[in-house]
Order: sequence, then structure tokens, then C-alpha cells
Amino acid sequence: METINNIELRDESIYPNEIVLQAILDKSYSSYSLLIKLFDQNEMIYEWRYYRDGKAWLCKVQKKKRTIIWMSAWKGFMQATIYFPYKDIERVYNLDISEDVKNKIKLTKHVGKSKPCIFEIRDKEIMRDLEKVMKLKIEFK
Repeated sequence: METINNIELRDESIYPNEIVLQAILDKSYSSYSLLIKLFDQNEMIYEWRYYRDGKAWLCKVQKKKRTIIWMSAWKGFMQATIYFPYKDIERVYNLDISEDVKNKIKLTKHVGKSKPCIFEIRDKEIMRDLEKVMKLKIEFK
């Protein structure tokens, strides 16, 4: 039987500080910390904000005022999503990333004219692929 996991951080009054995130992410918190270091190395800024339309806290990660990644916290993992215009998604598929990641992206539904590339940050193994897709998004104009 499949377990359905729901997005965490629904309470507008509870800011997602380190203590809150550690409790939600549990064992995957160390991978989240590596992700934050990756953002810092690439001179990116990140900000947690409560979005009333989605009724949850989301983290927007930017490079020079351009949004690169959207993150949300789930029980046991952080989800990082990078959107690409559907017309340019082949550039993602041409990257040297795992076939599993490529297949997951292909199976993900479009959002408007964009294709979301969704990464579940549970351990450091996925970081290599996420970094390559993130860097492609950064170089996009």
C-alpha cells in the first residue's frame, strides 16, 4: 500500500528555522545542509516565506534576483524543484545525469509552459544530478 506524504510547514506562525527543519527532515537534514552549502558556493541566496495561495512555507533560491529553485519540506526529505521552459527541456535530458532522474522528469506533468525537474533530497547521492541541472538553469537566459 502506498503512503501519501504531505507537505510540511503549513502553520504560518512557525518559521522554518534550523530546529523546525531538523525535526521534519530527520536523517536527511545533513543533506539539506549540503544543499545550503552548494547554494552558498554558487553565490545564491535563499529565503523562506509563507505563501497563502499554497498555504505553506516555501524556500525560494535565487541567483541575481532570478529564481533558480523552489524548495518545500516533507516528512523525511526536502523537495527541490527547478522549472525549465518545455521547449528547452531537451537540454536537461542531454546532461550527464542518471537515467532514473531523466525518466522521473519525463513522467512529471507540465506546469503551464514549464517542465518541473523535481529532486527529493534524502541523501547526498542525488546532489550530483541536482547540481548539474541547477547550473544549467543558472546559465539559461
